[in-house]
Amino acid sequence: MRPVIFFLLFLQGGLVLAQTPITPAGAPIVVYQTSDDYDAIRSNLELAITGRGMLISSTLHISDMFNRTAADTGLANTFYAKAEAFEFCNLKLSWQMSAVHPANLSICPLTVGIYTLQGQPDDVFLSYRRPAILGEAEEAAAAELALIKLYEGIIREAME
Repeated sequence: MRPVIFFLLFLQGGLVLAQTPITPAGAPIVVYQTSDDYDAIRSNLELAITGRGMLISSTLHISDMFNRTAADTGLANTFYAKAEAFEFCNLKLSWQMSAVHPANLSICPLTVGIYTLQGQPDDVFLSYRRPAILGEAEEAAAAELALIKLYEGIIREAME
């Protein structure tokens, strides 16, 4: 029985770990791609954020804004079918970043983007900005790692 349980845990862990960013390592923006329904992933994303006790302070409706202002600005939305960005904050991580260096308050709110492209309506993309923390190297690295773990956990949960 133990080998079966181990195998199932390994398989499940392998599937989660198999989903890797489509952007190169070290890129300033980390992007994941999945083939799923936008609304389902969007709902999962909201739940992944609020399920961690965080409030979504703002939802930026990027594609709606581009579509609404295209006639007045001449800037047509030629890329997004749907695009939104969720802004939220984590009190503990905000405190940790501020303790490392007070200017790190500029990193909040945290943002996760979700979008589909006009030519790829069945592909959903999730993205976040890789954090760069000011302060002493060891403390800054620890704060960056904590933020990345939060972002990665949220995105992986949204894609499940």
